[in-house]
Amino acid sequence: MNLQLSRRALLLALSKRSLREQWREILGKFEPNSADRKWFVSKMREREIEVLDRGTYLRRHIELPLETDFWQPGLLLLPKDLKRGERRPTVIAWSSTSPDWQKPEEWWGKWLVEQGFIVLTSWAHIRRYRDNTSFQNGVSEKVYERFGRWAGLSRMVWDVRQQARWLASHTNVDPKRIGFIGSSLSAKTALYVAAFAPEVSTVVSIDPHVPLWDGGTNYEAPWYLDADRKFPDIRTPEQTVRSLLKGHDHNELLTLAAPKPLLIIGGNDKKHSDGPSTLPLIELGAKRYRELGVEERLRFHLLDTGHTPVHPKIDPLWQAFFTRYLRGTGLKSKS
Repeated sequence: MNLQLSRRALLLALSKRSLREQWREILGKFEPNSADRKWFVSKMREREIEVLDRGTYLRRHIELPLETDFWQPGLLLLPKDLKRGERRPTVIAWSSTSPDWQKPEEWWGKWLVEQGFIVLTSWAHIRRYRDNTSFQNGVSEKVYERFGRWAGLSRMVWDVRQQARWLASHTNVDPKRIGFIGSSLSAKTALYVAAFAPEVSTVVSIDPHVPLWDGGTNYEAPWYLDADRKFPDIRTPEQTVRSLLKGHDHNELLTLAAPKPLLIIGGNDKKHSDGPSTLPLIELGAKRYRELGVEERLRFHLLDTGHTPVHPKIDPLWQAFFTRYLRGTGLKSKS
């Protein structure tokens, strides 16, 4: 029986490795190669802009060097009852497209920090990158000029990983209990973080629109997957990312995420929102969680809340999820 289980585990690992390599080809790269490393610092030190006392927590406005010449803003929210050397669960919270990097303090951060979590708010590089480029004026081209083909969503994952490693160096952060939460733009990021960021142990994605192909979202955009651009390093007749994506969908990200706790919430709006078409992909991803005996760690809730980051029906779900899997004992029973 043990031999059968070992063989099964080996086959699952080999299958996961093959699937991961297919997605590396789709995304160009997961992380900087050796030539790219000169643009990144080995040990990040924050630049502090301002510290405010919010009564129950401290609010540090900081900037992090995500490249040697690219500083990303954020807020580090610290409970005021922290003791020296005490390790706390921590959540990275990214903004969506419209508001700036401070908004997650209001959406999720205030509740989390008042419950004892450490929180870092931030946003994706496509909101403001080097030379003030963004998704509106050629941010993907700016990345390609320096690093070659590196899909926007994959670059976002790398920046989350950088933030997680910086947090892990903080004396009060438990590096094994770092979570990520995002909505809309950053909910899409969250799916890729779940699959490709080993530094993050628990993920919440609020209305990412999981399906690639049902016409209700824009994953093909230049700042996400750049599906219709031709790249010389793609070995297909069409030489576009779309040709590499043929036959793939985001259920595969859920497969790669397992056994990581992952909560997906759908708002069931008519545009850019998860609805009934998401359910078959969740079921496909759930197969891997069942094979690993951790089916309860993948949760999908289809609500009627629309495309919004917070709502009285949404908030109890992510709050309970982080409480269980970051602050509680939700992982210990299946370790």
